[in-house]
Amino acid sequence: MIKIIKKRCNGCGECVSVCPFGAIEIEKGIAVVKENCNLCGICESSCELEAIVIEREIRDTAERGRGVWVFAEQRRGIIQGVVFELLGKGRELANKLGCELSAVLLGKVKEIDELIQFGADKLYIVDDESLAEFKEDPYTNVLCGLICKYRPEVFIAGATSIGRSLFPKVASRLRTGLTADCTGLDIEDGLLLQTRPAFGGNIMAQIICQTKRPQMCTVRHKVMKPLKRDEDKKGIIVKEAFPEEKLVSRTTIINFIEDLTQKVNIAEADIIVCGGKGLGSKENFKLIEELANLLGGAVGGSRGAVDVGWIPYSHQIGQTGKTVCPKLYIAVGVSGAIQHLVGMSSSKIIVAINKDQHAPIFGVCDYGIVGDLFEIIPLLREELRKI
Repeated sequence: MIKIIKKRCNGCGECVSVCPFGAIEIEKGIAVVKENCNLCGICESSCELEAIVIEREIRDTAERGRGVWVFAEQRRGIIQGVVFELLGKGRELANKLGCELSAVLLGKVKEIDELIQFGADKLYIVDDESLAEFKEDPYTNVLCGLICKYRPEVFIAGATSIGRSLFPKVASRLRTGLTADCTGLDIEDGLLLQTRPAFGGNIMAQIICQTKRPQMCTVRHKVMKPLKRDEDKKGIIVKEAFPEEKLVSRTTIINFIEDLTQKVNIAEADIIVCGGKGLGSKENFKLIEELANLLGGAVGGSRGAVDVGWIPYSHQIGQTGKTVCPKLYIAVGVSGAIQHLVGMSSSKIIVAINKDQHAPIFGVCDYGIVGDLFEIIPLLREELRKI
């Protein structure tokens, strides 16, 4: 049961703006709850005057959440690679919890069957033109509405620019916990055990959310493995719709400008050549670009190289940049600080080129070359051209 304490309510309208179902109106300066209220509790937690009180039956903890959800991030109609990695891990978590795995998709995507074939039992789809491009306001409203209606136990997303922007806002509105940039997930005593690097990667912190639901986290790209695609797998598709006022955004996308400096997507690349401050200047990054082009790979940069403006931030690899897991990673003039190693140490083969034989990068590489990069890189290029 929900009650409005009229003596406390001043008709500010905060509850109206946060309600994902449009179930509250202001009449004669007082909040009034309509019949379509489902007691989700967002209005109660958002009211600073404590004018809204919800009386709930005491239920067992296990009833507070049902299922594991994965946010199926899409950009311009294409499902992002990190989603399939999360479905693989989500399948494992759901099996341990004995529940179903669901994917949540906002916007228009043609190949929705992929989400089921890579592990999802159910799809929640809100197919509206206004959700084609990511906008914080409508995406937050829709996700909060779906969560309040279906009440998942666990909800995970990729630690992408969208995930890092959207999930904190959703968690804040729902008054639940959020762990960012996780590198490991597991189930322990029925709770989501979330592992992430802390203190510059010097320790791995394990975090749990005991009482709030859903348990939410963002997960780094390329740290988990997708399942093998099962084209015969079948699933349930649930289509939802929201009132127009919940899909309004305070921002407008004027234009989308593609990063033309990335000939190959660094997050998906099988080969990456990464340059550090040992290159000495922005002009010398041409050596890295030429080597990457010969190998058909992508160009990366250390934080030091990005900070001095030698390469755009979109190429940064490390704790404050992107996590990558290519088949071949060539670090040129990169010292190998712990913050950088966090973002690339899971690469299948690591080759390091540095004149400092004591550089930390040699502690993680498979092949190390101690020498002058300005002599070594031209020799490598010559040999590659012969192939």
